[in-house]
Amino acid sequence: MQTSVSSTLTVYHDGQFWVGLAEHVEDGKYGVARIVFGAEPSDGEILQFVVGKWEKLSFFGGKPTEASKPARNPKRRAREAAKALKQPAMSTKAQQALANQREAMKRESAHAKSRRHAEEAEARFEQRKLKRKQKHRGH
Repeated sequence: MQTSVSSTLTVYHDGQFWVGLAEHVEDGKYGVARIVFGAEPSDGEILQFVVGKWEKLSFFGGKPTEASKPARNPKRRAREAAKALKQPAMSTKAQQALANQREAMKRESAHAKSRRHAEEAEARFEQRKLKRKQKHRGH
């Protein structure tokens, strides 16, 4: 009996850290593990990781699970994999607080800008009114 095994390791930068996405397919069972490297790993570090720690990764959550209706179409599998990669990682409370603070500053800045714009428009209107009045008086 033959078993088909396929594994891939994709290393990418998620905006903050270098992350490895390890995918493992064994006899139709698909498993994935996420590894955070931090700084950009060199080729030697990646090779050392694969040789030393690959077998310790838990692809199937500790127990083998059958994939629910695996997609037969390779294009569909590629789309699903791309969609999974686009989903943002869970953020920490500190990151969420910073995001909320940035949003509040953005709203405050937009409000101040619209208020300043309205004041400038009002000043231009007053200037035009004054000019018209002076012109009417013959100055």
